[in-house]
Amino acid sequence: MKEMTTTPYLFFTGKGGVGKTTIACAAAIQLAEEGKKVLLVCTDPASNLAEVLQSDVNGHTNPVSGIKGLFAINIDPEVAAEEYRKRATEPLKDILPEAELKKIKEELSGACTTEISAFDEFSRFISGEYEGDPYDVIIFDTAPTGHTLRLLELPAAWSSFTEENPGGASCLGPSSALKSSQQRYRKVVDRLKDASETTFNIVTRPEKSSLKEAARTSDELRELGMNNQQLYINGVFSAIARNDAFALKMEALAKEQIQQLPSSLKALPQYILPLLPYNILGIGKLRSVFQPALQAEYSAVPEQSVPLDFHLKNLNDLVEELSADRQSGLIMTMGKGGVGKTLTASAVALLLAQKGLEVLLTTTDPAAHLQDFISQIPLIPSNLTVDRIDPKEETQRYIDKILQQKGKNLDEEGRKLLMEDLKSPCTEEVAVFHAFSKAISESRRKFVVMDTAPTGHTLLLLDTAGSYHREVMRNMQTEHGKIRTPYMALQDVSHSKVLLISLPETTPMQEAASLQEDLKRAGISPYAWMINQSLSMVPGITDPLLKSRAHAEEEIISNIKENLTERIFGIPYMPVKDLLPELLEHVKTNSSLKK
Repeated sequence: MKEMTTTPYLFFTGKGGVGKTTIACAAAIQLAEEGKKVLLVCTDPASNLAEVLQSDVNGHTNPVSGIKGLFAINIDPEVAAEEYRKRATEPLKDILPEAELKKIKEELSGACTTEISAFDEFSRFISGEYEGDPYDVIIFDTAPTGHTLRLLELPAAWSSFTEENPGGASCLGPSSALKSSQQRYRKVVDRLKDASETTFNIVTRPEKSSLKEAARTSDELRELGMNNQQLYINGVFSAIARNDAFALKMEALAKEQIQQLPSSLKALPQYILPLLPYNILGIGKLRSVFQPALQAEYSAVPEQSVPLDFHLKNLNDLVEELSADRQSGLIMTMGKGGVGKTLTASAVALLLAQKGLEVLLTTTDPAAHLQDFISQIPLIPSNLTVDRIDPKEETQRYIDKILQQKGKNLDEEGRKLLMEDLKSPCTEEVAVFHAFSKAISESRRKFVVMDTAPTGHTLLLLDTAGSYHREVMRNMQTEHGKIRTPYMALQDVSHSKVLLISLPETTPMQEAASLQEDLKRAGISPYAWMINQSLSMVPGITDPLLKSRAHAEEEIISNIKENLTERIFGIPYMPVKDLLPELLEHVKTNSSLKK
């Protein structure tokens, strides 16, 4: 690849699981080896930067092993939030009583505080307010798309918010640290919009949902005035065995998707990156991403003579277990973005409905891909209801309710004060959580299948569940006077079943394992793992690249079975545009993989 043209600030964004981290790291290595001083900044709550670089990456700027001029830092949002709380409350220790300090800390425990404090850290690298000599290029390996867009919306949103709220807001603390940095935020926004300063690299895969999300990202960035964009289409497969029908279908589907790029993406400069037969971990393999000669060196595919047979049970087996002697319950799919949560949730809901059970299928994902899948089914069973928790709609509904309840007896100044308080970003978190509560309450009467958002957002959502526990107990309607919060429902293993969805690849597996640990700390034990897009479940593959990738799954699936879960199910890789009908047909004709 020719020498990379660049700006001082590079963002890599896109749907989760498309390879943002890999490409950001590869770009950082290439630029450093061209003689530039480069800093790689990660702001993803579910960061795997250290794993990809195989170098120590933490909350401090450290040199990356093996590459002169390359440095990396991971901004952990939880650590940033805790430090932010300390800065907000430390000056008040000798002024306010302990009870009041506890109340302030609770107010600063919401997800919006986590996001704004992470941005507070992240922005200093754009404004130039960091220690040490300047860098030629700073690369941001951002979180999955939904989180990224919220993060990038923060400068403009908080700039206007602090101007309109001279007293500060509950989630910003009593003496807002942000207010003193307004000049910094204006400088950051200006630089993000300046095409000579900042480039947004949108990373996608040659898949319909991924390309649709990339187009949405591009459009929303343009609406924010951030127009300097490039497109990376990653993981494009070319068949080696021209007599392998499955491989040829995979290749044809990728070509078709690229030819049918959404109009907003067609105008962007494009980079096509091939699907490689090896895991891209470590400096050498990262270097190969932009160097075809090195790809050939790492791509020597040994002949695989051992037959593949992991005996993974399929979706039908899972649904049989979930519905055994039950008419209701809560089923949640969780995992990193892009691993197949929406597909799994949709298929589970439809299979439950086909058994004659009452089912509600819903999503809290701001990206909301659920409707894309359901629209592939010509006839939806009458006992299946499809719903979406829309954050903006729920926020307005919540604001209207609060104004009606608390504003009717207030004078004009009192209503103004209440409206100012409701402008806090925390309001959206509370509103979504109330809608979340309503959906969970229905799981006492029917099956509720929830398609949750990508990993970073899910963690924030669960954090909100804990933070607003008391808020919900005060406000939610209860049945027969018995208080049962959503958080309590999630912890009830007899009622709630969490399905962790992963791809048969190293990084998604590790991130799902990390999420599992976080869930267990919150008192929530996942019921089972679902391995999506498994090549090892596809019979008759002869293409050497695909066979190599299929055999690479063996170690990963064995690790999951032995160390991470007692129950594991699988969905085979399907090279088709309309995945849901194909998956349902597969389940119908293969009630279980036979030994």
